[in-house]
Amino acid sequence: MFKTIMTLMTDPSFMLGVLVAIGVAATIITLTMPLLERDQLKTRMKAVGVEREKIRARERARLAAESKISLRNEPKAYMRELVDRFNLRETLADEGTQNKLRMAGFRGQAPITVYLFARFVLPFALFILGTTYFFVLAKGSATPAGMKVAYSVGLAGLGLYLPNLYLSNMIQKRQVSIRRSWPDALDLTLICVESGMSIEAAFRKVAEEIGSSSIPLAEEMSLTCAELSFLQERRKAYENLAMRTGLESVKGVVTALIQAERYGTPLGQALRVLSQESRDARMAEAEKKAAALPPKLTVPMIVFFLPVLFIVIMGPAMIQLLKLN
Repeated sequence: MFKTIMTLMTDPSFMLGVLVAIGVAATIITLTMPLLERDQLKTRMKAVGVEREKIRARERARLAAESKISLRNEPKAYMRELVDRFNLRETLADEGTQNKLRMAGFRGQAPITVYLFARFVLPFALFILGTTYFFVLAKGSATPAGMKVAYSVGLAGLGLYLPNLYLSNMIQKRQVSIRRSWPDALDLTLICVESGMSIEAAFRKVAEEIGSSSIPLAEEMSLTCAELSFLQERRKAYENLAMRTGLESVKGVVTALIQAERYGTPLGQALRVLSQESRDARMAEAEKKAAALPPKLTVPMIVFFLPVLFIVIMGPAMIQLLKLN
């Protein structure tokens, strides 16, 4: 048996046949192994999804345990009940009111409920406060009763428009912050787009970087990035950005983005031109404020600076005259 094995191993033709058989088997195994392997992509993606859900649940539990902050603010029960009972949504609010709340940075159902509650309650509260002051605290004054009632009614009318004034003030502050940081955000977006990033990734990156100079702009760009990922029409996400900001410079950029999405036009050149226009508009606004500064300083200088200047100039002379006398 041993002699036979040694004889076969020393036979060149037999060894050549063995090597050929090994090579053929290796070739067959190499070609058939990819066909026999199972697709692990679905399994791996499912495992990643499960792990992501675990992390999300753990973080939500941690936030709920530490800060007790709800991600979705709910209106107070008594406010919601009052608004629903008197049907204030149809009486005091419309689509324009909701758009103004979005422009002021208030989103969801809680802000509209608080706004309607304030517009309904403040007139009565200020009327009661006015009548209490005029008829109880200041009852000894010589003001006629009719004038006191008129003053109270005027306070009630002021209470009706106080929420609108507050809303307009918040919109103005938010627009000023966005307008000042918008050219820088366009420059960053242009850099990201020309480096090969998608518009969603560019918005996400710019939102992270621009937050130090303008928190409202970072919020709007983050919200637009989320809408681009979830809305069926990307055009709607861009239009929502223009509607929430209410700025002409933002509307111009939104128009360029919509045209780039629809017709495939180059986005880099449009962003470069719009960024320069926004920067020029910001500089023109600063120059306008600088040009309006001298007339504004005229009255303070006359009231505060000139008397002090006259005292400094004429003070020594008046002292000498007093000594001579």
